[in-house]
Amino acid sequence: MINVYNYVLDTLSDWEIGYVTAELNSGQYFKKKSDKVSVKTVGATKDSIVTKGGMKVIPEITTNEIISAPSTVLLLPGADTWDDPRHTPVIEKATELLESGATVAAICGATTVLAEAGVLDKRIHTSNSLEYLQMLCPNYNGGLYYRDVKAVTDDNLITASSAGGLLFAQNIFAKLDVFSQDTLKAWYNYFHSGDPNYFYDLMQTLAP
Repeated sequence: MINVYNYVLDTLSDWEIGYVTAELNSGQYFKKKSDKVSVKTVGATKDSIVTKGGMKVIPEITTNEIISAPSTVLLLPGADTWDDPRHTPVIEKATELLESGATVAAICGATTVLAEAGVLDKRIHTSNSLEYLQMLCPNYNGGLYYRDVKAVTDDNLITASSAGGLLFAQNIFAKLDVFSQDTLKAWYNYFHSGDPNYFYDLMQTLAP
C-alpha cells in the first residue's frame, strides 16, 4: 500500500496538484497489479481550509498521524500561507520522511519552506527561480544544486515550479511506478500537447 498524504492549507494552489491527486485517487490509468494507493488530506489541525480556488477542504488527519514508511508520499502544494508557524511540524515531518527513504514532493511556494529549513542545501531541486529562493529564504545555501527546469527528481525528493504541475505529476507517477512506461508517456504527451492521437495511444496502453 502506498500512503499519499496531501497537505492542505489556506490559499492552497488547487491547479498545481490537480493532476497528481486526481490520478492517484482514481487509479484510472494504473498498470495491472499496481500497488494500491490511499490518498488522504492532512492539515495542521482538522479545521477546514479554503483553497485559492475557493474550495473548502476539511483535513482527514493531522500531521502527527502520518505513517512514516518507505512507501509514504507527502505532497506539499504551493500556497501563500506557508510562513505561518503552524506549518512547522509538517516541514519537520518532511525532513524525517526524506531521511527514512519516503518520498516528499513539493511545488512552488512549498519549496521555500524546504529551502529555509536546509532540506535543499545538498539535494538537486528546482523552484520558481534561483533568485526566488535566495530572496525569500535567508538560510538557503543550495544554489549549486539548483536546476532551472520545471520539475526534477533527486532520489526521493521531487520539486517543481509553479508552472510545472504536469511534469510534477509525471515525476511522481514515475517514482511510484503506478503507470506502465507506455501509459505514462502517452498520458504526458496528451495533456502536454492536446493532440487527440495521444489519447488514443493512452487508451491502447490500457487495452486487455
